Amino acid sequence: MTDVRVAAAGVLLAIERGDETLAAALDRVRPDVAPVDRGLLQELATGTLRWRNELDAVIATAARRSVKSIDPDVLAVLRLGAYQLRHLTRVPTHAVVDGAVRSIKTLRRASAASFVNAVLRAIVRRGPAIALPKRPATADDVDGWTRYLTTTLSHPAWLVRRWIDRYGPEAAETWCVFNNTSPPVTVRATAGHSIDELRMALEAAGVAYRPARYVSDALELPAGTLGSLPADLVAMVRPQDEGAQLVARMAAARPGERILDLCAAPGGKTLVLADDLRCGDPGAGSRLIAADYRAGRVALLCETLSRSHRHLPVVRLDARGPLPFSDTFDAVLVDAPCSGLGTIRREPDLKWSRTAEDLPVLAEGQLRMLHAAAGTVVPGGRIVYATCSSEPEEDAEVVNRFLARDRRFSLLAPDDGRVPAMMLTERGELFTRPDRDGLEVYYAAVLVRL
Repeated sequence: MTDVRVAAAGVLLAIERGDETLAAALDRVRPDVAPVDRGLLQELATGTLRWRNELDAVIATAARRSVKSIDPDVLAVLRLGAYQLRHLTRVPTHAVVDGAVRSIKTLRRASAASFVNAVLRAIVRRGPAIALPKRPATADDVDGWTRYLTTTLSHPAWLVRRWIDRYGPEAAETWCVFNNTSPPVTVRATAGHSIDELRMALEAAGVAYRPARYVSDALELPAGTLGSLPADLVAMVRPQDEGAQLVARMAAARPGERILDLCAAPGGKTLVLADDLRCGDPGAGSRLIAADYRAGRVALLCETLSRSHRHLPVVRLDARGPLPFSDTFDAVLVDAPCSGLGTIRREPDLKWSRTAEDLPVLAEGQLRMLHAAAGTVVPGGRIVYATCSSEPEEDAEVVNRFLARDRRFSLLAPDDGRVPAMMLTERGELFTRPDRDGLEVYYAAVLVRL
């Protein structure tokens, strides 16, 4: 078995090199770590990425040198140690320092052991005396707010400047604090079980829960609960962000309709659509097709559907078109690949891997998918265009460009009460916000064909 701190350092290094995402790197190393330490592996890697800028400022002060001058493997070990010292205070400081020294030796950098020891002991010794940018006293100190949110709350400067400009510094601060917390787990019942049956099973097992805030057929469990559920309960639940469920609800799927989920993997929204269509009920007369393109994504989609006991047709399609359907579907969900900047609470590596320059490139692909989907919808049918991006280049601006080119479509504001009105823009688009709703960012627009 690999030591958990060495494994976590390997995860950070793979992400730093651009080789893997956080999720992929964790999946790769998790089997090599003792089962009892797998939760700690997740905590170390995820927490260190969340607080990376803050940790780098602390390390630079303690080391009296820029982190850019520190070798990547040494810096990874120092970041993990600094994270434990500042954010996992249940671990004794001597154990943190000793573990970091052992880790750097295991990584065949024994010559750096004394440096790692000295830096971490300086962090222990100086503690709160290490100064970080403070929260500005006034809202008009934009530069001060940028320094505070970038360093102390550990977010990229380019992104926090955008949030400050659009929502103001205090909302941006709430957003950053939200992103640095461990999320609760929202779950739905798998096919064959009702939400009431799931509720009773959780109560019988002594598992704490509360109703989801905005979706009536989901429950919220405390952060970290999922990994400790007994096997019979695991088989009854399927985790899914509440905001993602609201996106699926924007489709307003009704029994008897034909719907295409065009970028369906991993499959959570497909399952919500299946519930709303009453798929599996022969009397409903519904038809739902799930599609994705890359082989790995299609396999993940099939696995999700199988695990949830949903037997639906799955096809491999490139959503950028052309598509093998014409005037076929009552609704098409285009949950387009995007920057993911709205979900960095769960995927903190995206804070550091995404740049503003990525957004126009992603938007071009998203626009192509919308135009491809347009040919598959019957007159009177609808496209639901969705992302989990916080940035307008991937959201409303893509929709505006599509509507300007295809005059057959117009925006439709939902009026069936499935989505809270406070989450809808003036035009009727869904846009969830951490500072207002306590949810990750999800965007969705309904485009009806005239």
